[in-house]
Amino acid sequence: MPRSADPRAEVPGTTTGSLPAYQRTLAHLTVRARLLTAVVLLSALTVMIAGGTAFALQAAETDDRMDNSLARAVAALRSVQAKEDPLTNQPFANVSAVLKQGVRSRVPGKNEGIVTLIDGDPKWVPGTETRSVRLEQDLELVEVLAGLPTDSPSVPRTVSTSTTRYRLIAVPVLLPGDPGTGMFVVAFDRSAEMSSLRRTFLTYSAVGLGALTVIAVVAWFVVGRLLRPIRLLRETTRRITESDLSERITVTGKDDLSNLARTVNAMLDRLERAFGSQRELLDDVGHELRTPLTIVRGHLELVDADDPDDVRTTQALALDELDRMQRLVDDLVTLATADRPDFVRIAPTDVGRLTDDVHDKARGLGDRRWVVAARADVTVHLDAQRITQAWLQLLANAYRYSEPGSTVRMGSEVADGRLLLWVRDEGPGVPADETDRIFERFHRGQADRVPHGAGLGLPIVAAIARAHHGRVFVEQPPANVGPGVVFVLDLPAVDLVDGDPRPVTELVEYL
Repeated sequence: MPRSADPRAEVPGTTTGSLPAYQRTLAHLTVRARLLTAVVLLSALTVMIAGGTAFALQAAETDDRMDNSLARAVAALRSVQAKEDPLTNQPFANVSAVLKQGVRSRVPGKNEGIVTLIDGDPKWVPGTETRSVRLEQDLELVEVLAGLPTDSPSVPRTVSTSTTRYRLIAVPVLLPGDPGTGMFVVAFDRSAEMSSLRRTFLTYSAVGLGALTVIAVVAWFVVGRLLRPIRLLRETTRRITESDLSERITVTGKDDLSNLARTVNAMLDRLERAFGSQRELLDDVGHELRTPLTIVRGHLELVDADDPDDVRTTQALALDELDRMQRLVDDLVTLATADRPDFVRIAPTDVGRLTDDVHDKARGLGDRRWVVAARADVTVHLDAQRITQAWLQLLANAYRYSEPGSTVRMGSEVADGRLLLWVRDEGPGVPADETDRIFERFHRGQADRVPHGAGLGLPIVAAIARAHHGRVFVEQPPANVGPGVVFVLDLPAVDLVDGDPRPVTELVEYL
């Protein structure tokens, strides 16, 4: 059996064939066509609801108007019946006279007819010049009227025949002493009354159809303009390749789609920087790892297996180079995880105790005069292990670039809602043109002094600071203070608990 050409057919529950027909149709439409379809359908639904509601209200109003006219006809007949016969000035002698006078007293209106019946047979009707509806000629209607009981209520009713549809009222007429049964009927041709209303709404439908056409044309261009950022986004992403991330979306306006385009541009900026950093890192790592591998390979090729001293010397050199490679790999792993959310684990930390712990660990670095010049006795939220790692890295740098017996000072302070952790040495300092570059990967300062440094220590410090939403920077001490340099970890004092941030210059330790 051939495989489906639709990639969704490979995923259970997402096959095109399992979808309803209208969903399959929509699935093949563009977003522009879908939006246009939705706009047109909603507009058509609005026109239909408005037109249908207006038609129903107008039809009900027409029926009410006809019912009111029929009610007035009944009242007029009762008034005639209560009076005397104008021909004899005596009470009406028979039903026929009442019906005759009733017909004379009412002039039929447009689409209105009058007929009277005696014992079920038509009797009196208005003259032909005064009526447009001839009820007596509709035999089906006469048959229906003849079958009405004499005690039926005089209420408006609707009667349909093959000729038309009537809205009528039938009034039984009875007189004492006259055995005849009369029926006075006034009826409207309801179909004719509604025809003008239907013509009006046919015109309304034509106008509505024209309005929908205009809406569709306008919506086509408006939706196209609104979706322009998405179209540009699609075209831009098509042009983006692994080696070229420089394409950007041209953004105009301040709507949601424009904001989406700006967000995508910002994402492309981050990706370009990330890919650039990745390429640079791979180049630098290849260079850094190639050197120890070359050294180890060269010495292994030249080692004299019969000379124990040469073997031991080559072994020591190879192990030293492998240790350097291991340190480089560990540093790279640290930098690679610096952007992960779990790189730092924030917890309340006693800064004064942290200062003392780092000072105790720094004393094992070597022969220097290690001094705690300031301690902030406060509690803030930070990752104590990562901050210890960064602070010890700064202290290790101070040890490497200072002379034996010189003083290395460290301290912690709180100022303006910031926690400052600093290290100051008495070494040669950092040249002004390197103060920014020393935090870049694989950049070495004073390389002749530290031949085995990979240039990743200070970048790790900077990564830890960034993970705490802080920074690390270099300050040059005033000339009258002496040589050296100051490295400062500037961190936000999150959830600061009041304490004593006073300087404690009396705490001095010697090795």
